Amino acid sequence: MSPLLFFGYEKEVRTMNVPVSKETIISYIAAIAFILSMVTASVIMNDHEIILPEIAAMAVAMWVYREAGWIRQPSKIFLAPSVTAALGFAINQLPFTYVVKVMLTLVFIMLFLRLVQSNLAPSIATGLLPLVMNANEWSFILSVFILTLILMFGVLIFGFSKGLEQKVKIHYKYMLVFLMLNFVWIALCWFAGYLQLAVIPPILVVVYESLQKPMYNGKVAFKQGLVLTISATVGTLLYFAIDSWILVTLVAMFLMLILLRVVGIRMPAAYAFPLLPFIFPRDIAAMLPVGALISSVFMFGAVLAYKKFEMKQREKLMQL
Repeated sequence: MSPLLFFGYEKEVRTMNVPVSKETIISYIAAIAFILSMVTASVIMNDHEIILPEIAAMAVAMWVYREAGWIRQPSKIFLAPSVTAALGFAINQLPFTYVVKVMLTLVFIMLFLRLVQSNLAPSIATGLLPLVMNANEWSFILSVFILTLILMFGVLIFGFSKGLEQKVKIHYKYMLVFLMLNFVWIALCWFAGYLQLAVIPPILVVVYESLQKPMYNGKVAFKQGLVLTISATVGTLLYFAIDSWILVTLVAMFLMLILLRVVGIRMPAAYAFPLLPFIFPRDIAAMLPVGALISSVFMFGAVLAYKKFEMKQREKLMQL
């Protein structure tokens, strides 16, 4: 079997009736093994800051789905998440309130992505993780470096990015829209007294990518909210029911695979959500399902409303 076939390639699986090739199955096994290795290292070293939920999403998206937007510039698979993680880590050490830290981090992440002309959405999650888990150990930064390097080398060695256009048009106005949506949501959570649920990285990654898409509709928004809420619920239930992080991860990854095939959507973020309880305080982890539901309704509803407004504005311009 050639190196390329080891990870396999198959177009988006949309329904349970579509057969999965042997190569694709092997690619899933490779990605899940990589995720399990990360969690196992965390258990052995007794350091929860080694666990990076977004790495699970990146492994599936890059090694299985071959998401063009995530792998077209292989060097940034390492560079972008590592720099944003360092930014978030540094800001977390400052003597500011959590709200200020989050807002500063979001602004700096957008500025950095603009500077390097990248649209790699997982960089948002890695930048916010230090604040979410209150990371203070250098093991967090080292973990980001090592894991993203492995992902990058996997893409390079197996040539996943070959033939892809290196540069694509990035709509920077959506970065501003993304920031405004987040600031409004953070304010609402602050007033409600649930500030810790103001930042749920997997949801923010999907929101950012949805804004960048030229087409967006209610059906997609519903599926996104449904999958993320279910993945949060499954991950939380497993976390409190099974006293083994490794077993929780293994079961959760297979359940996410089944969930996405049933719903008929490809969403790497679903693989990240079940790992969030490992890094959240237990009381916050217990609220993840409800938090995911409310956050999804607001965020994806806001994206849908904005996209409809944008479409109406285009129609008016065309009529002139």
